[in-house]
Amino acid sequence: MTKSESPGILYCNCTYAQIIDPAVKAAVLRQLLDSGRSFEAVADLCEMSARKDPALKRLACGANVKIAACYPRAVKWLFASSGAPLTASQTEVLNMRELAAPQVVERLLATDLQPNLPAGKATASGSTPGLAQVKDLPLEAESAPASAPTNPASAERTAS
Repeated sequence: MTKSESPGILYCNCTYAQIIDPAVKAAVLRQLLDSGRSFEAVADLCEMSARKDPALKRLACGANVKIAACYPRAVKWLFASSGAPLTASQTEVLNMRELAAPQVVERLLATDLQPNLPAGKATASGSTPGLAQVKDLPLEAESAPASAPTNPASAERTAS
């Protein structure tokens, strides 16, 4: 792969879900900016997928792409559910929830591609995803009862 054929880079800021350590996101973004490499940054892939943003199709149709976001299986499903499936052999997802910033940046800036999308079908059925489709995504508060407020501020309001 020549320099001109280096994979494209997509950075997700995960603005709305806020599931990625802000220090990791900031370090990755800063190092991408400092690298001088061309990349595309989006506020939140989850939100784009929910809106079925047409930009996802443009992002998915590139030759090779590296995506800094969260879990590869989640990224794969987000694109597929919006009608823009990623090509497994042309996509590498760097999980900023589990990797340190230097590891993410090293892979993003490397000229090779290490495809890592999980095998299996990731097409949306046209309806809202069922539990079977998202059962392997981690839950932030697995031990909290379904009716318990997750925001401490709202817990104080409901207690008064």
